[in-house]
Amino acid sequence: MSSSNHQLSLLDFEINTGKSEQKTPKQSSSEPGRIGIGVDYGTSNSAAAVFDGENIHLIQLEKYSKVMPSATYINREFKINTGQSAINQYIEGNTGRTIELSAEILGEGRTTTGQVGDKGLPEEAGTQKIYGQSFVDAGQQGRLFLGIKRLLGNTQAPRLMVFDRPFRLVALITPLLLRIKSSVDEYLSNQLNITETKHHACIGHPVNFEGKAANRNATALNMLSEAYGYADFKTQSYYPEPIAASLSYLHENPISTDQTLLAVDFGGGTLDLCVIQRRQKEFTVIATHGVALGGDHIDQILFRKLLFPLLGKGERWRRAGEDREIETAFPFEEYEELLLNWAVSYMLNQNKYTTPLMQRIKLGDEAAVKFERLYDLIKNNHSYLVCQSIKELKAELSEHEQARLDIPELDIDLIVTREQFELLIDEALQKFKKSITDVLALAKLGSEDIQLVIRTGGSSLIPAVKRILEAQFPDKVIEHDPFTSVAAGLAIADYKKLGASREKS
Repeated sequence: MSSSNHQLSLLDFEINTGKSEQKTPKQSSSEPGRIGIGVDYGTSNSAAAVFDGENIHLIQLEKYSKVMPSATYINREFKINTGQSAINQYIEGNTGRTIELSAEILGEGRTTTGQVGDKGLPEEAGTQKIYGQSFVDAGQQGRLFLGIKRLLGNTQAPRLMVFDRPFRLVALITPLLLRIKSSVDEYLSNQLNITETKHHACIGHPVNFEGKAANRNATALNMLSEAYGYADFKTQSYYPEPIAASLSYLHENPISTDQTLLAVDFGGGTLDLCVIQRRQKEFTVIATHGVALGGDHIDQILFRKLLFPLLGKGERWRRAGEDREIETAFPFEEYEELLLNWAVSYMLNQNKYTTPLMQRIKLGDEAAVKFERLYDLIKNNHSYLVCQSIKELKAELSEHEQARLDIPELDIDLIVTREQFELLIDEALQKFKKSITDVLALAKLGSEDIQLVIRTGGSSLIPAVKRILEAQFPDKVIEHDPFTSVAAGLAIADYKKLGASREKS
């Protein structure tokens, strides 16, 4: 793993990326099958693997983990950090920081004094600057970008602002892929004694990218192809993520009998499924299906239902009007989206959000303590801490019948049972059930036609998810490498040249 990734400059990745001049690489025919490389760039996390024809080797992307957060941090000098260190740098720079929004200067204007001067012209007062909307955060040290993969299907190809400059999504993805490429090269050299630099990889993608446009998948793959090219993966092929997960299982579990398999890849950003017909060493894909449902969605549900009521949602407030006292519901909805998306929740630390809170706290009633929590969360930028506590609660409930949500910084200490948890996320569980029904319908099969169900992805560890699958497919469900199965399968697909190469249109 490269230790100097933070020295890269974002400006390097924006040069020429707006011209789409890079040709989509073709599949190489030199030294076929000598090594396979798979890269799973995910919404929440990323992983990579290599396959030497016999063994799968997972790449160490973080110091203590083979899985790396898909995070990019850019400071004011446009220097880049990636992965967990990007998140750490963001937290260090924003914890306890008060937002200082300054108004953009549009120009200058002059006013008159109302008097006529010696020359018969209105006298001018001093020059005044004309300001636009307040939106410049003068104290912001850097921008953190997460979940960029969810934006790739947007056919409008949005540019994201990094301080005063707009950058394409390709420029923000490339640093992560460069880090992965560096880690792969280092592993090949140090662990497998392969000194020749490899420029090929099989790249994973969901069955369907998020978005409503009919061509969202092609749009997303075009941008991914460009970013991988800049990261020196010049020879590319593409493979659906649930099929890759199936492929790694088939490699590890060779059998001679025929089987019809269902693969369920329930990760942080998406739920992807596929039905495969296995005939000895060969397999055929019967149907695939993808839904915008993942662990991140479940975390937000828990935040809304468990914590929002403890932060003041649903409470009322009184304040003085021009001629009478006004009582209304507190406008908690103005805080919700920023609270749920912790990477931008620091924006709550400005007067238009904190002043109403201070006014509400002054009422001193029983609900005031809730608004004190919200105020402390905002002023100390504890949103990341809260989100991590929710993830830990979810993981604990996967192992135990109850777990504690303990956030002493906000004076929150809750016992949550697994039964309560499942009731809270029931809507998500119903969507999960429907996705199983839908993929079987696409395959024109019934539950009884499936001989094996492969369960993978971090969200597949939720006991209710396991129970749903076991109820529909009794004694047929197995767990398979929840966080690395896709990367392993992509490496095998690259080795065996199973992925689809893409020609430049």
